[in-house]
Amino acid sequence: MTGALELRPAGPADGAALWDILRPAFRAGDSYAVDRDISQSAALRYWTEGEKTAYLAVRSDQAVGSYYIRPNQPGGGAHVCNCGFVTHPQARGQRVARTMLEHALKTAKAAGYSAMQFNFVLASNAAAIHLWQSYGFAEVGRLPQAFEHPALGLIDALVMHRAL
Repeated sequence: MTGALELRPAGPADGAALWDILRPAFRAGDSYAVDRDISQSAALRYWTEGEKTAYLAVRSDQAVGSYYIRPNQPGGGAHVCNCGFVTHPQARGQRVARTMLEHALKTAKAAGYSAMQFNFVLASNAAAIHLWQSYGFAEVGRLPQAFEHPALGLIDALVMHRAL
């Protein structure tokens, strides 16, 4: 996949494109703490509803990634945002996650957030950890054996944080 990457808010008409991105990640069961058999409608609700704003990364009219942003906590914790990121398997290694992160950092700052926090980064996800750290995120907590990985068994999850 070549061409410029466009990031735009995901809308109701993007359900099929979002599902194409989410389905492989959720079915693999090795990056998100969701039911591996989650339905399309439940996955789309998980990714887009509530206080979440979902964005779609599109290259050459093909959706290649998505992220959401939301307040990490309500009330007194709403000044810190939380995000989730997924890149389509065929677009990995093409700087999609990096471009989405850069967009998310700018979007968060413009929205008035003072920090970004990832609550559940799997210790086995070396690529994500490397990317987050390269943008100044620090590991501020470790949840021992918090995730049952389908191939690795029980693994730790990290809490990562960065001021904006």
